[in-house]
Amino acid sequence: MLVTLIKSQFAASCVAAIAVFVVLAIPGRVRGDETSGSEAVVTDSKIVFQEDFESGLGAWELLDPKTWELKESDGNHTLAITARESEYVPPVRSPFHVALIKDLELESVEISFRVRSTLDTGNHRDCCVFFNYMDDQHFYYVHLGAKPDPHSGQIMIVNEAPRLALTTNENRTPWDDKWHQVRVVRTVSTGAIDIHFDDMETPHLHVIDKTFTKGRVGIGSFDDMNEFDDVVVRAR
Repeated sequence: MLVTLIKSQFAASCVAAIAVFVVLAIPGRVRGDETSGSEAVVTDSKIVFQEDFESGLGAWELLDPKTWELKESDGNHTLAITARESEYVPPVRSPFHVALIKDLELESVEISFRVRSTLDTGNHRDCCVFFNYMDDQHFYYVHLGAKPDPHSGQIMIVNEAPRLALTTNENRTPWDDKWHQVRVVRTVSTGAIDIHFDDMETPHLHVIDKTFTKGRVGIGSFDDMNEFDDVVVRAR
């Protein structure tokens, strides 16, 4: 009986080990603990870009390099916006601080990162995320403003005209001096845009729009100061 029990336990262990191997080996699957803060999220996606800013800024196009710099704290590097004013003047009213990933154009995309607001500027204290960015007059971005109004706290579109809100959001963005987790999910087939702020289960903002279907990805701010780290981009 003892021998039979040992054999049964050994067989069960082997089956469990094989099951784990199969799950982890499936291509295109991302485990929740690899999502840089997106807990318990498993998506059919592929990581196409990761950045912890430990190797410089070679992967980034900064539209105004003078207002961005690498910062170091306790051996960890981050990318920071260092001034509110910018020499970059967009052709239409839209954000002034833009950092775009080089050589990366995507359709459906998931963008996640950590961000810390470093200056309290009141109701429009913000950070921005850019996606389906075709050029400086054709793109989407989310403005994570502290207090929502037609120009703050909304998902925006820039289409040969000053930025226009696609949402009528009334949820505040609870900025403080701590680090927060942001995740943007763009699904081209349905037109869905979902924005998460700390809560990775329930979207902070949501809209359906199919105007742009492909483009670059970036981070930044309209005219505020932030610090960014641990950027992960997935093609969906």
